[in-house]
Amino acid sequence: MSTPTAAAAALPIDERVTKRVAIGALVGTALEWYDFFLFTTASAVVFNVQYFATKDAILAGIFSFATLAIGFIVRPVGGLVFGALGDKVGRKKILMITIVGIGVVTGLIGVLPNYAAIGIAAPILLILLRIVQGLAVGGEWSGAMIIAVENAPLHKRGRYAAMPQLGSPFGTILSSGGFALLGALVTKESFDAWGWRIPFLLAIPLLAVSLWIRTKLSESPEFEALMEQGETEHAPIRGVLKNSWKQIIVGMAATLLGVGGFYLVTTFVVFYGTTVLHLDRTLMLVAPLIAAVFEIPILIGGGRFAERFGASKVVIFGGVASALLAFPVFLAVQSKSPVLVVIGITVGVCALSIPYAVSGAALTALFPTRTRFTGVAISANLAGLLSGFIPLIATATLAATANSWVPSAWLLVGIALFTALAGVVLPSLSIKQAGVKA
Repeated sequence: MSTPTAAAAALPIDERVTKRVAIGALVGTALEWYDFFLFTTASAVVFNVQYFATKDAILAGIFSFATLAIGFIVRPVGGLVFGALGDKVGRKKILMITIVGIGVVTGLIGVLPNYAAIGIAAPILLILLRIVQGLAVGGEWSGAMIIAVENAPLHKRGRYAAMPQLGSPFGTILSSGGFALLGALVTKESFDAWGWRIPFLLAIPLLAVSLWIRTKLSESPEFEALMEQGETEHAPIRGVLKNSWKQIIVGMAATLLGVGGFYLVTTFVVFYGTTVLHLDRTLMLVAPLIAAVFEIPILIGGGRFAERFGASKVVIFGGVASALLAFPVFLAVQSKSPVLVVIGITVGVCALSIPYAVSGAALTALFPTRTRFTGVAISANLAGLLSGFIPLIATATLAATANSWVPSAWLLVGIALFTALAGVVLPSLSIKQAGVKA
């Protein structure tokens, strides 16, 4: 019987199909991140006011970010469930389910009454919706990444693995752009009363478009070959935990900076800028939007560099760069200069986007086809679980250190070096593939 690598190399690849699948994966992840970033942005500027009745701004922020963290807590559960199903019944079927879950929940948040209207039921319902959203997200990114990679030629997997990652800046542009536009067009009172709901309601038509595109996706040829040969994994969770636990840890570490660092540099910094530094809210919403624009070429270039130099080297470089830039980024925000604030957030996001660009290529190379969905889902969602607590931890340090930003900068340094260390280990654990550098 041929090895998984040999079997994958022997499969015929039509790059027209590859591009169509990659675009379908990108559109879906863009909606995923749009919906998820709406929640993170709203956690910083809306939910703390609308759903948590307290006059202590820092305490309200902690409650709001705790709700944000709940979505990350349940993501590994969603990853286990949808990952195992994806390794049993196929990638495409799971992607249809997860995108519906994400889009519908986001639309429901847009019509959810606030604390003033229904009291304690409001934050409870918000938490329940966040749980459902987290479960769906647990399977969405992993499935989209895998179906894009497995439909791509081996020697071009770096660039196609970067395609779903573009969903992050596109989602940021749509979500932060929507909030910033509304903040500029309506008064603060109107924004707080009803304006913030509009971006959430727009998730419904976006969901319809995403579903239409995803119905045209092709199933992974690697998975179809396993199905035809009757070699799919009957117990993927047990198999991946038994045989690939080292890969799970390294995959989680390699992914952490791109997710957790992002929420620190954007979500927490937005909260810190508006609440502690009293910077203009529109400025703090526009800054991540500008950063997202510059992130796009970083992600595209990162995929090409992975093909040329190897994903591990790109991860190491991005981790070290983010660690070196952590204090300058926070100092720029602390300056309160609008220009420096935008530059600081943009530089921080671009640096951590370097390893994020290749995290999909790195993770998919860690696991064989038969347990790949499960392995990637567990690794990515463990990183997501830790990431969900990062804005909460950073906010808690404000209360403990008289609103000092220094602990948050050190937190970013630690995350960045952890990811860089994972890059060092990656080559020894990755599946050797012809034409692909680890």
